[in-house]
Amino acid sequence: MGSNSNDATFSERSYPRVRDIFGSLVFDRRAMKDHLPKNVFNNLEEAMSGRKPLDQADADIVAMAMKDWAIANGATHWTHWFHPLTELTAEKHQAFTLPTEDGSPLETFRGSDLRQGEPDASSFPSAGRRSTFEARGYSAWDMSSNAFIVKSPKGGTLCIPSVFLSFDGTPLDLKTGLLRALDSIETQSLKLLRLFGQRGVKYVRMTVGAEQEYFLLDRPRAQQRPDIRFCGKTLIGAQPAKDQKLDHHYFGAIPPRVLAYMEDVERDLSRLGIAIATRHNEVARCQFEFAPLFAEANIACDQNQMIMETMRKLARKHELRLLFHEKPFDHMNGSGKHVNFSMMDSEGRNLLKPSTNHRKNIVFLTFLASFVYGMSKHFTLLHSVNATAGNMYRLGGHEAPPAILSVYLGEALTRMFKELERGSAEFKRKPAIDLGVAKLAQINAHDSDRNRTSPVAFTGDKFEFRVPGSSQALALPVTAVASVWSWGIKRVTEMMESRVEKSADPLDAALEVVVDVMRRSEKILFEGDAYTEEWRAEADKRGLIRSNTTPEAIDLMLEPDTIELLEELGVYKKNEIEGIHDIRMESFCTAIEVELALMFDMLYEGVLPAISRQIVLEKSSLSALDGMDFPEGKEWSEFIRTLGRAKAALLKDAELLAKTKARLGELPTRERADVIVNEVVPLMRDVRGKCDEVELLIAADIWPYPIYRNLLSLSM
Repeated sequence: MGSNSNDATFSERSYPRVRDIFGSLVFDRRAMKDHLPKNVFNNLEEAMSGRKPLDQADADIVAMAMKDWAIANGATHWTHWFHPLTELTAEKHQAFTLPTEDGSPLETFRGSDLRQGEPDASSFPSAGRRSTFEARGYSAWDMSSNAFIVKSPKGGTLCIPSVFLSFDGTPLDLKTGLLRALDSIETQSLKLLRLFGQRGVKYVRMTVGAEQEYFLLDRPRAQQRPDIRFCGKTLIGAQPAKDQKLDHHYFGAIPPRVLAYMEDVERDLSRLGIAIATRHNEVARCQFEFAPLFAEANIACDQNQMIMETMRKLARKHELRLLFHEKPFDHMNGSGKHVNFSMMDSEGRNLLKPSTNHRKNIVFLTFLASFVYGMSKHFTLLHSVNATAGNMYRLGGHEAPPAILSVYLGEALTRMFKELERGSAEFKRKPAIDLGVAKLAQINAHDSDRNRTSPVAFTGDKFEFRVPGSSQALALPVTAVASVWSWGIKRVTEMMESRVEKSADPLDAALEVVVDVMRRSEKILFEGDAYTEEWRAEADKRGLIRSNTTPEAIDLMLEPDTIELLEELGVYKKNEIEGIHDIRMESFCTAIEVELALMFDMLYEGVLPAISRQIVLEKSSLSALDGMDFPEGKEWSEFIRTLGRAKAALLKDAELLAKTKARLGELPTRERADVIVNEVVPLMRDVRGKCDEVELLIAADIWPYPIYRNLLSLSM
């Protein structure tokens, strides 16, 4: 079962304190100060903030310092670490130590190595926009995210966060668009703050904290299921008698085996400078969650990839099977990656924090209204970037938000915007809750309750975007949010400027604009239960339902308004958007086709033979009663016939699965996608229903795959 930290013989000294190891494997500002000459450190800081480029001489010094630091911490190799459009990470390790002409070892790592690499780009997704023989690609150091070391049993690798481009400069990664969007939102935010007289603000950073939900299973049991091994989810499986109906699991005591795993993950992440703020049981059995501290958006996206990879590595060590799939089990909660986001200025102020101070509150309202306005105009972008195969199964069920985008502000803010129309901008806090027990402290009440059905909700001093799926990389959803918000800030700033030019006071101008844009944004605001059919009908009237299938949602990325938005902000060019669209459509098709193929295999390799064995067993047992006075034999015979009919029906379905799979291979991608949602998914749902029914009729020692009851158990 791997390393198990719940062994009673372990002493507290077995593990170092977090404060002693935190960030020890990150080349952060502390390490830079310790290893760089003061003038080079200052030049690097200016380059990291975008104020001036880093020249070659300084880059050589930084590279040498980074190499010495990495080798001192056990690293033997280095790599440009980037996020291709597969949504995973990519790395090509290169050795620090190379032989000289006379065979002597030489440790080398130059500024040119640090700044740029040339990994082979031929096999990364490009949506057919380059031939496989056109192999050249460029990786370039992203100075705004710290380099770090990934340890291995015999050393370690220095990972340098980078962007990844094709030979002609077309981005082949997720980070390039993200950095452009973050640059845009910072530019627009600084311009808006200048109108409020805040000229001392040097920078504005979008901040992100992403909750990571996941399932853990016993690895030996899970590996007996081909669907879990290759799809990360179950394709068949009857609902157990006890699943999540009683909600015993939620916030319950963390199982010792899981806690040992969590502690190891947190310890490894702390060395990478990542602080896990909370950990807990989620609603479904064997479902859990990590939530890291907020970080600057670009760093948060890098850290989430590091979190997921660390979790994968340590799950194997603990003999656990980690599932990030959005819906690994039918009839149970799926897993999301709730993206909490806000904005922080160089003075440390959260620009989405309400205040009773009149001037500060107007700034807060202006930034909040800017996001809501951007959402009302470009909600389809946020819908599109979260349209995935996994989210197709998740959205709309068991606490996941529906696919219809809306924004929940809560009672206090809704009331406040109504008061704004009457000329008041006071933010009234709710009084504390008095429990009437002298020994208990009063509870500070939040201004609004939570709406768990809302895709985007304001939660006190931040927004929570609940649509992204657990397996998704953060970069694309955050790019979409930043782009939508940047557009809103830009339009609000323009509207304020036109009023200020006519001698209006900036605060009065801001209030007028806030009231104006909130009126224009009413269609995106919804405070009720987003699961109801009434809301779906209302959303349709408001024009919020623009797609009914996942492929249609992916197509929303190509809407003229979306292309115009992303081009105007400099986030993506039209051909880049088209490439991302095509890659996401192909990825959707491939994911479901793999599931289709696995379901066929599981039918022929396991389910159908199991039915035959059960029939033989039942018929043999019934035959043993021949000659006896046994009037109940009629019911027994009917049970055998039921098994026979089930097998015949599944044989017919298996033939249909095979024919459908062959037909998909002959279709272009977009047609395949439509056939998948209109024919394949319903067919697989029907086959699953039949398999789940027959599973309940088969003896436990005959059924070929671990059932839900056994899978959803983490006993020692």
